Amino acid sequence: METNLSTPDWNYTWETQRIGLDSVVNARELGGYVMQDGRRIKRGLLLRGGGLAKASETDLKRLEDNFKVSYIFDFRTEGEVVHAPDKELNGARHIWLPTIDPNTEKLGTTNLPPQAYRVLPQYLVAHYEEEMVQRVARGMYIEMLANEYTQLQYASFLQMILQNEGGAVYWHCSQGKDRTGLGAMLLLSALGADRRTIVNDFAITNTYYAQELKLALDMMEVRNGGERGRDVVVAFIGAHIGYFENMLDFIDREFGSLLSYVRNQLLLSDGDLENLRNKYLEN
Repeated sequence: METNLSTPDWNYTWETQRIGLDSVVNARELGGYVMQDGRRIKRGLLLRGGGLAKASETDLKRLEDNFKVSYIFDFRTEGEVVHAPDKELNGARHIWLPTIDPNTEKLGTTNLPPQAYRVLPQYLVAHYEEEMVQRVARGMYIEMLANEYTQLQYASFLQMILQNEGGAVYWHCSQGKDRTGLGAMLLLSALGADRRTIVNDFAITNTYYAQELKLALDMMEVRNGGERGRDVVVAFIGAHIGYFENMLDFIDREFGSLLSYVRNQLLLSDGDLENLRNKYLEN
């Protein structure tokens, strides 16, 4: 499999989607994406990014005043939340929805050991050949979306977005890419996005993490890690497009389509989908 680091060359880029936060990693929005029915997601309502532990007062003020954020959805594990709690945002309700099943996390099947993230590039270079690391890199998205616990968390996320009556919503994990990206994928599908738009939104992460990716890939090249090493680096530090598309193919095979998954596993009715689209789309 060829490692794909690039963002598809078309209308949606980091610049078109960014929301002007300087201290929050990978912070951007879904606004502006055009859905298959020709309608466009309203600007300034559906925001995604990294954690708010290091958010500056200026950025917090922007989220409060410019976007009037009413909900913050935190997809991190308990350990991540304790280690780096979000700063408070006036007027926003903070909802903790850990999307990694604690039972599978303890088995090490959906994530690396917590200590790995303190020196992630070095850890990956030292351990990329280990079967556990390879397995997590290849299969983390599939394992999460097949897990009933994770499905319930994302179902709650979509229902609360549907019920939101004012202001923007902001959802995040630590880096604003994997768990956050899956949330964006499910929401985009519910709103009527095509596969190209969903993959593009996921791929934009690589623009943000370009410098970190280059440094880690250079380290892996010195180690002669080859394609296996490159794949591991991209999966954990950036966004591995190939692994993401493998997950989309898995959803199509096992559940019929991504939209069928949203309907049947996340329990959004046709009425819910219509209400969601009417709330967040415009002509």
